[in-house]
Amino acid sequence: MSKSKKPWPTLPTDEEAERFVEQADLTEYDWSAAEPVHYEFEDKSARVTMRLPESQLERIKAEAAKRGVKYQRFMRELMERGMRTL
Repeated sequence: MSKSKKPWPTLPTDEEAERFVEQADLTEYDWSAAEPVHYEFEDKSARVTMRLPESQLERIKAEAAKRGVKYQRFMRELMERGMRTL
């Protein structure tokens, strides 16, 4: 009889994720929806300056805060997702 895999918990901060990985048996969790992450491990030496409405930046910052990440990281994630649809 096959035992079903556990769903991944919500880990809003890096600290919570690190603690989870240290303590959990990762073989017990469902990896079927896992996606490779490349952009956060590369050197971030390029700079970009862009203008956008203040209200849009505030919405980005608010959503990033809800997810427990810095807004620049969240913006890179959004750009990466957008590039996958090309």
